Amino acid sequence: MRFIVSSQNLLRSLQSISGVLNSSNTLPILDDFLLELTGNSIKITASDLETTMSVVVEANMAEDEGSIAIPAKILLELLKTYGDTPLTFTIDNNQGIEIAADEAKFRITGHNADEFPRSPQMESTASLTLPAELLLTAINKTIFATGNDDLRPAMSGVYCDLAPDSVIFVATDAHKLVRYKRTDATAAEATSFIMPKKPLNQLKSILPSDSSEISVLYNETNARFTFKNIDLICRLIEGRYPNYEAVIPTDNPNTLIVDRQSLITTLKRASFFANKSTNQIRLSITGQELFVDAEDVDFAHESRQRLSCNYSGEDMEIGFNSRFLVEMLVNIPTENIRLEMSAPNRAGILRPVDIENQAEDLLMLVMPVMLNS
Repeated sequence: MRFIVSSQNLLRSLQSISGVLNSSNTLPILDDFLLELTGNSIKITASDLETTMSVVVEANMAEDEGSIAIPAKILLELLKTYGDTPLTFTIDNNQGIEIAADEAKFRITGHNADEFPRSPQMESTASLTLPAELLLTAINKTIFATGNDDLRPAMSGVYCDLAPDSVIFVATDAHKLVRYKRTDATAAEATSFIMPKKPLNQLKSILPSDSSEISVLYNETNARFTFKNIDLICRLIEGRYPNYEAVIPTDNPNTLIVDRQSLITTLKRASFFANKSTNQIRLSITGQELFVDAEDVDFAHESRQRLSCNYSGEDMEIGFNSRFLVEMLVNIPTENIRLEMSAPNRAGILRPVDIENQAEDLLMLVMPVMLNS
């Protein structure tokens, strides 16, 4: 088997799938890329058994079709040292791989392609097509709110709720919750599944922010995303997702509208003076004034900052984790935000004000913390 390929094209393609590789694997073959040459197309695959990603690269010249597993780390490191150089790969019958570039030759010992795990065969699937921009936005808006609790694996992923009139993406770690809804994309029938964080992070790093179409194929155990020359298949998280609608309070008579960037800056300053284990800050709202207070009793640090706001409702004091609030605010795209509240011991709802896309509905929920008297 022999082929010639551009070093830059090959490097970009390998980097797009290399995030699947783990730093330590139980199977040594998972430290490799699988290269399969068919005609002039080179299909390259990386897998960790749970997630499998493939990319197709066109060779400048190819002869003798075949396949080989090649150690990923040394190949990536070698390619990074070259500009846009034609590389000639020659694979012999003993899994020896010779790479020729300019006046240099390198030799790597490959492995039998038959040892590489096969991609799962998906049966009884349903499908939908999503714009890349929509999927990328949904991932960015939700993935930060996923949990890390091994005892609650369902909450470690993003819940995808597909219906004939909308698609909804939900993430929660029990302290914060994000629900991102789009009515400009639909599924043929109502269904739902939970996407793990790792493949979502992979998609986040390679999805284009345009209207190009992403084909999504799914069944009870796996989901497959296909676009351009990339293919990603991942195992879905098993289990029942919490009833997220039940925890979203519907009656929130106290409404605060404030400049988002000013609030982020104020919260970041307050966090310097807050207790480092709780990150607790106090919002005191009276009339058209918002006071943001923080205190660290152990070090006798404290701060008070004032912001102008637009408020309707009863005067109130409520405590939040400043880190959670900032995480949410940086993921809301509008100039002003609305904080809806009912009582100091009930969740607050964050929403964007004057959102541009009317098909988009973004809701973020943050649980309050008990204020010290």
